[in-house]
Amino acid sequence: DTDILAAFRVTPQPGVPAEEAGAAVAAESSTGTWTTVWTDGLTSLDRYKGRCYKIEPVAGEETQFIAYVAYPLDLFEEGSVTNMFTSIVGNVFGFKALRALRLEDLRIPVAYVKTFQGPPHGIQVERDKLNKYGRPLLGCTIKPKLGLSA
Repeated sequence: DTDILAAFRVTPQPGVPAEEAGAAVAAESSTGTWTTVWTDGLTSLDRYKGRCYKIEPVAGEETQFIAYVAYPLDLFEEGSVTNMFTSIVGNVFGFKALRALRLEDLRIPVAYVKTFQGPPHGIQVERDKLNKYGRPLLGCTIKPKLGLSA
């Protein structure tokens, strides 16, 4: 109830133990850094750091593991999906200790979900504004690099 729980499929680089890879994912996606930061002394980082609390081998995959990471809610800005996802998956996928990494599951406690206010009005108001009915509404950017011509 006090942590966001993430399950990552981890493929460590050859020679990197699964436990080390899991701990590295937890650190890199929370308070870890590759350099000394002067602000580190202003607070106790233990309160905010992610913790890899369990590693399991993936059945049938000799080099893959599931790393379970707990992130304390105090690490995240309330009501911000952007902050939450940027923290958890924003920088960790290019980590050199890993050959591959995939977020498999994310459990968000009710206490954090309740910080999201939601939209100021419902779908009907949006449909009325756009005068679009009977079809899905998509909010996305179409990019030619995804196979569409400009």
